[in-house]
Amino acid sequence: MTEKKRRIGLVQVYTGNGKGKTTAALGQILRAVGKGQKAIIIQFMKGQIQYGELSSIDHLPGAEIEQFGRPDFVDKENPAKVDIELAVEGLERAKEVIESGDYDLVVLDEMNIALDYKLLDEDKVLEIINGRPEHVEVLLTGRYAPPSVINMADLVTVMCEVKHPFMKGIEAREGIEC
Repeated sequence: MTEKKRRIGLVQVYTGNGKGKTTAALGQILRAVGKGQKAIIIQFMKGQIQYGELSSIDHLPGAEIEQFGRPDFVDKENPAKVDIELAVEGLERAKEVIESGDYDLVVLDEMNIALDYKLLDEDKVLEIINGRPEHVEVLLTGRYAPPSVINMADLVTVMCEVKHPFMKGIEAREGIEC
């Protein structure tokens, strides 16, 4: 029996209004590939923006990233058709990746926001995650994790903002926030 068959994959959620959800997920990827596992991060509502931590993925054997979004903000009250189409495309890719069992860790970055913005069908997302092969770990990030996602998760971490330099007028700094 292979290690992939013996290992139990769980569902993790990183949510809350604090900074660091995506960065923590990337730390989880670092840990996985350090143990010879294969990991992928599928980003929803983010695209064509190259944050510093994402550039580092190119230097990690066993780690991949795919973005499904525009660089523009999505209007929560009236999302553009293209935003919905990109989210659906990302979910289709996530389904393919999860069902294949080829990846030990699948990060669905900003999935919680995509659900909150109603870009995706919540039941379909839950069905995909619940149907994963036994060894596949799935990690969802983003603010506003819906109760259904929190209830299905095995681990939930809530990042809570207490203080942020933005409140002092300090913009995002290269290599630190972006």
